[in-house]
Amino acid sequence: MTNFTQTITAGPDDIDELGHVNNAVWVRWIQDVAVAHWAAVASPEHVAAYIWVVIRHEIDYRGNVAPGETVTAETWVAEPPRGARFDRYMRFLSSDGRVKVEAKTTWALLDRASGRLLRVPSEVAAPFLEGSSLA
Repeated sequence: MTNFTQTITAGPDDIDELGHVNNAVWVRWIQDVAVAHWAAVASPEHVAAYIWVVIRHEIDYRGNVAPGETVTAETWVAEPPRGARFDRYMRFLSSDGRVKVEAKTTWALLDRASGRLLRVPSEVAAPFLEGSSLA
């Protein structure tokens, strides 16, 4: 599997009344990092032809992140797709390596032009599974 990482710093608009990153912001960050991973790894032809939609989020909150604090988001795809769907794993680590949030999200592939659900072609999945015994 090919891991992808991105650094994110919590800004003032990310913070809720409890003084830490709001749950809705974590969902946005999960989507932003997943989209960045797709853009970085997928071929330009695939990016132009397909779009992904989230159909499920499972999120475990393990710690808080305060304003100005930086986390490293790490994401990967561990198993081949099942039809139109695949699961993406993600974790956000503090500067000391502690897990702040872990997530498993399920995504479905759509044809960008028609909006129709599609079985994930093996050539679309392959770059995300490289290095895995599943590729």
